Amino acid sequence: MPWWSWILIWIALVSLSLLFFVVLGVRLFRQFMTTVKELGEAGDRFSRPAHVPVSGPAADAPVSAGEVHGAGQDVIKPAPGTAVFALPEQMRHDYRASKQARREDRRLRRIQRKRDRGQPQSLRDTDFS
Repeated sequence: MPWWSWILIWIALVSLSLLFFVVLGVRLFRQFMTTVKELGEAGDRFSRPAHVPVSGPAADAPVSAGEVHGAGQDVIKPAPGTAVFALPEQMRHDYRASKQARREDRRLRRIQRKRDRGQPQSLRDTDFS
């Protein structure tokens, strides 16, 4: 084989490898841009606050990030992620207070349900115990 054939072989190998790396780079860039676009869409979708339907005069008022309007009463809730920086005693108090509020709501619903059905009330439910 003549000496110039080795030069042609090496030129062909280098040019093919460069072409391979360019095609690989273009594919990688396109996949990266698709991923960035999808992440942006996901960020937009999940960053919107959830719509809470409100009726009455409070329907026209803007809802802040920490407020949720319930059935006739305003409940202030902390912003998500604030529990990480709160004191354990405060979180324990908040947990116990919300647990007690849920119990009281269930008790009131149970009293109303028994009243509607004409059933006898429990002394435990009517605070006579």
